[in-house]
Amino acid sequence: MSTDSDHRSPLTPSTYGSALTDVRLGVQAADVLRMNDMGGWTKAAPLLYPHQWSWDSAFVAIGWAQVDVRRAMTEQQRLFEAQWANGMVPQIVFNPLAGPESYFPDPARWAVEVSPDAPVGVAETSGICQPPVHAIAVARIWEVARGTEAEEDVRRELRALFPKLMAWHRYLAEDRDPSGSGLVTTYHPWEGIDNSPRWDAVLERLEVGDLPPYVRRDLSHVADAGQRPSNLAYDRFLWLLELLKRHRYDDAAIHESYPFLVKDVFLTSVLVMANRALLAVADAVGATSEARDTVRRWIDRGRAGIAATVDPATGMTYDVDMGTGRPIEIATFAGMCTLLDAEAPAAQRARALQLFDSAEFAGHPALRWAMLPSTSPTEACFDPRNYWRGPVWPIVNWLYWKGLQEGGEVERAAQLREAALDSLRHVGFAEYFHPMTGEALGSAMQSWTAAVALDWLAA
Repeated sequence: MSTDSDHRSPLTPSTYGSALTDVRLGVQAADVLRMNDMGGWTKAAPLLYPHQWSWDSAFVAIGWAQVDVRRAMTEQQRLFEAQWANGMVPQIVFNPLAGPESYFPDPARWAVEVSPDAPVGVAETSGICQPPVHAIAVARIWEVARGTEAEEDVRRELRALFPKLMAWHRYLAEDRDPSGSGLVTTYHPWEGIDNSPRWDAVLERLEVGDLPPYVRRDLSHVADAGQRPSNLAYDRFLWLLELLKRHRYDDAAIHESYPFLVKDVFLTSVLVMANRALLAVADAVGATSEARDTVRRWIDRGRAGIAATVDPATGMTYDVDMGTGRPIEIATFAGMCTLLDAEAPAAQRARALQLFDSAEFAGHPALRWAMLPSTSPTEACFDPRNYWRGPVWPIVNWLYWKGLQEGGEVERAAQLREAALDSLRHVGFAEYFHPMTGEALGSAMQSWTAAVALDWLAA
């Protein structure tokens, strides 16, 4: 079994023995954020991810709140400077100092200037989005700031950010759901869960056309190519990008004629959770009753959309392939996303928690820690070392921990927190890890992994 110390930064558990104390874990987690700090925004990771990623940045802000609450707000302010005119918060805000060779696909490949909504002249960005963890982060920052000398400074910054959060949530609730189904449509695997088997059937129908040549840069920053998406998958990812450019990133045109349209239950559930957090932010800034009513409508519609996707036989929530109109029946962490909504019907939550703890997921007897793997070990497509096809992701488990805690499953939330902290004491701040062996995988010194460690320690 390889470890981070074989080929990565010296900031690993092996530096201090087989397991870190909580004090040392917290110190090292804060050091990771400082190491990746670019002066107002934070790199997702030192090598593989040298830019500002959208949902990474939200988790990073949650971590910064435990180190410097004002710096936490700055993280989100800087991200939202790149918000598109239609309200979309882009997946990537590129670091102009890093250069085009630092990451692929680069700004030239995205060519977002074809869209009238892109922030041309303000920032270079990608042309898609990621799950809306931002209001969750901002509500957490406010929770930490209350009663401190930073309270009024943070409140003032929240007032400036609130309308931008409203525009972001409106974009997802309306532009990404023109039929009013309550379910957000995802356009690309890179909108959060890159090579998940959730997308396999949709991608297999995709006919890749004349694709411009490219050189992958991600493979040079991991221990082996088996941890990352295949070249065939990358061809399909990049062909979708070409099609998005042909549609000028126009949501209406994309919904009419584009081959990758999936009603995404995980993204939708994060939006419901984020809208509940946005109501807390609304209280902090004295938002209008009209704004609050709008957010409540979004919550109700999203909750109804999720309820409609629950499979009566298994209790699993499944994405819907809009190309076929059929559910995508793959057992992944998204199948229990009802747990992210603390106010979902009790029976739905109870059944989702039963699935969570079953042998299909966190209760699988071979797991090193009782945490949620990205894909069920019982699935034929399960691959314990490959990105979203099996490994455990700490940030996903943080979301479920929060959902359990807010929903009143306090004891189960505490158990998940302790398992997660124990994993990080051994694994360090890897992007993800092998669910059975605990081998650190993906990128090292991952900012969002350090961030959730800090928040778990604070809890």
